[in-house]
Amino acid sequence: MRVLGVNAVFHDPAAALVLDGEIVAAAEEERFTRRKHGKQPVAFSTWELPEQAARWCLAHAGIAASELDAVAYSYDPSLAPQPTADPTEQLWEGLRTLYVQRAPLFLRTALPGLDPGAVRFVPHHVAHAASAYHAAGWRDCATLVLDGRGERGSHLAGVVRDGELEVLAAQRLPHSLGLVYEELTAHLGFRRASDEFKVMALASYGTPSFLQELRTSIFATGDGGFVAVSPQWERFAPPLRPGDPWRPAHADLAASVQARLEEVVLELASWLSERSASSRLALAGGVALNCVANARLHADGPFEHVWVQPAAGDSGTALGAALHVAAELGDRPRPMASAALGRGWDDDELAAALTGAGIAFERVEDVAAVVADTLAEDRIVAWFQGRSEFGPRALGHRSLLADPRNPGNVERLNDVKGREQFRPVAPMVLEERAGELFSGRLPSPHMLFTHAVAADWRERIPGVVHVDGTARIQTVARAEEPLLARMLERFEARSGVPVVVNTSLNTAGRPIVDDPRDALECFGSAPVDLLAIGPFVVRRASRGGERAVVRDEVLV
Repeated sequence: MRVLGVNAVFHDPAAALVLDGEIVAAAEEERFTRRKHGKQPVAFSTWELPEQAARWCLAHAGIAASELDAVAYSYDPSLAPQPTADPTEQLWEGLRTLYVQRAPLFLRTALPGLDPGAVRFVPHHVAHAASAYHAAGWRDCATLVLDGRGERGSHLAGVVRDGELEVLAAQRLPHSLGLVYEELTAHLGFRRASDEFKVMALASYGTPSFLQELRTSIFATGDGGFVAVSPQWERFAPPLRPGDPWRPAHADLAASVQARLEEVVLELASWLSERSASSRLALAGGVALNCVANARLHADGPFEHVWVQPAAGDSGTALGAALHVAAELGDRPRPMASAALGRGWDDDELAAALTGAGIAFERVEDVAAVVADTLAEDRIVAWFQGRSEFGPRALGHRSLLADPRNPGNVERLNDVKGREQFRPVAPMVLEERAGELFSGRLPSPHMLFTHAVAADWRERIPGVVHVDGTARIQTVARAEEPLLARMLERFEARSGVPVVVNTSLNTAGRPIVDDPRDALECFGSAPVDLLAIGPFVVRRASRGGERAVVRDEVLV
């Protein structure tokens, strides 16, 4: 079966393609439009479709829209909230529902040849759940979804038996752990439905001094659900405007909400564990991107195995909807082998892009060795290799790399990216070496858990140690990422440490770099020393030189 998945309702529009049960492509619209999160998270933007992402998925597979067996849309308008007495709420929900109902016609316009009758609506949280348990390759497991909202709810707890989902509990709005966290994000001067990870980082600088008070407004109800309503944030700390400096009270408030979130997630997981009788948990929804809560769940929760969808936010529902419908049509979905599901370019295409840009570059014998040597000299490298990642994490395909031995590289990279200085950067490490340096859930290939850094390593790699002594690591498997593995080995030979700093290749307010032009624009506008793009390198010192030419496969 050929199934295209589409997310277009709340934010992070995306498309994914599943062919005969195999995930062949997935991409967020922001990577094409260069508009962070793709669109504004408001009801009247629901008509905006991931048109470019969907067209690319089809082109990548070489199929036409008319050849699709189904289009899976990750929202079911028949489950939309009933009208309320609030006229404003009626207007926004009415617009959202109307636009979703018209989605088959919008899709036909965007994808000529598509049969509108092929569109199937998948409940939002069912799509989230399917993105986790199908992608994990688990036919039997528990599944938990927590986010801001779906049609009428903000949560799903279920059990999967022989690939079939049974919903055990679902929390109705207005109670939402995700929306409470979003509202705190806005109170702290950040962008809601976008900057929640900043709150998580800020929490490490505070103490949960308001935790007891929050327990009266945010708590599990013992039946698989919860109460979650925002308190009057001003009681704890005054609101901040964007760019305002935070004070200890703001960090304490972030720490308190983070701690309460972890407590409630643990209670929900315990309830689900008892009723599912499973040792495995598949996790999705925007709250599942909270790597601190994930680590707490893995360490203190009842499940032996926890798998989190790398694109756990709304973009992942495009994939989940496609997997769900593929299974309904008789396919047996295969596991998600990699998050590298986006666009890629071969060597000739990269050379053409570099030559067309009129920039001096060279083809090197071993790009991994050149990069490792550059990093060992305490220089910053932009790394552009293979297909781009699906989801918000740079996992060694579109990354900025640096030397973790220099504690100043945190500030340096945050300056390059235009980020707040309280935000940490992450380490990548070979999978077989990770246990020597870090404790916690291993392997961890998708940066979705935090890990305590071993005491004897904290002074050796200070550039990747957060204020609380943890790091959000990425483990690198040799079989899956041979180029990264070779670079890490060479860097250890030069530096004595088996870790490299890895953060996303982008600047503040911009999506992660996706195509060669994006990479060149980022390299040209940021103080980065080397761009490693495929087998080619562009050096800062040689920028603006003569147009490169090809001779005997060596670019000079």
